[in-house]
Amino acid sequence: MPENFEIAYKFVFWLFPLPFLLYWLLPPLRLKSASLLLPDFDKAQKYTGEKARKSAEIKRRNIISWLFLILIWVSLLAALSSPQIVGKPELKVKTSRSFLVVADISFSMAQTDWQIDGKRVRRWEAVKHVMHDFIKKREGDRMGLIFFGSSAYVQAPFTSELATVDQLLEEADVGMAGQMTNIGKAIVKGIDLFEQDTIQSKVMLLLSDGVDAGTDILPLDAADMAKKDSIKVYTIGIGDPNAPGSDLDEKTLEEISELTDAQYFRAIDTDRLNEIYEELDKLEPIEYEEESYKPTTFLYHYPLGLAIGLALIHSFLASAFAFGKQFKKDELN
Repeated sequence: MPENFEIAYKFVFWLFPLPFLLYWLLPPLRLKSASLLLPDFDKAQKYTGEKARKSAEIKRRNIISWLFLILIWVSLLAALSSPQIVGKPELKVKTSRSFLVVADISFSMAQTDWQIDGKRVRRWEAVKHVMHDFIKKREGDRMGLIFFGSSAYVQAPFTSELATVDQLLEEADVGMAGQMTNIGKAIVKGIDLFEQDTIQSKVMLLLSDGVDAGTDILPLDAADMAKKDSIKVYTIGIGDPNAPGSDLDEKTLEEISELTDAQYFRAIDTDRLNEIYEELDKLEPIEYEEESYKPTTFLYHYPLGLAIGLALIHSFLASAFAFGKQFKKDELN
């Protein structure tokens, strides 16, 4: 990311002549000191006719002292001007949607008919493998997780902490919610979770590889309830419906998505599942604030530290010079 050096308050440098103006305009500082004691001082005044006058010693600074003071003043002005490194403007992510993943973890998800890097794995492991990347890319959404089989339970309530959602996804395994597939109950559980949320834009992603075996509520009745609550239910059918032993009910999943103004996708392998997530990103894109901000690194502490360091060195040198001058005077006396 390109970065630029900027000075926030350039007008501060117009104050540079201020100490010199004060030096020229203000009267010199007068310091009282003990006078030299002379015998018969009063007689000398009468004899000469002169009267004693008040006097003051004006201390002159050498060129090194002036150089230090100028450098200290310039460093202070540099600190007050707020130097900074400003990065390229970035758009702020706008959190405006609740995105709920409802995943089937019934026993059928344990079939080892999918592949990752040429190795046969369980369907659930392949789904988790792809879903990890999908969750990380949803920055800006508040995400939740529901897993279902014979029953449905909330694994993660809505949160913007996507790393937590990702970890909870990893901890889930096949069979934790029972061996059957109850799609209707899973959708209703999702509706209940959305009712506790305040964000109006609601998206549900339902993944299943089986036919609904529930008796409590039919999937289409649950989908109708979701539609009334303005919840979009995207559905993904896991596996090939034409493969031997497959009981994927594509018709029901298609009707659920159509009823809620969403879409149905078929995922027969990890490559297709990746493509589906990319399509979802386009259908439900991350929203950004129109306002932009610039990442800024402040540098004022560097010239301020330099000013303090120069002041300490100047003070040390002045004390050493005064001590040396006094030492020479004492030697002469």
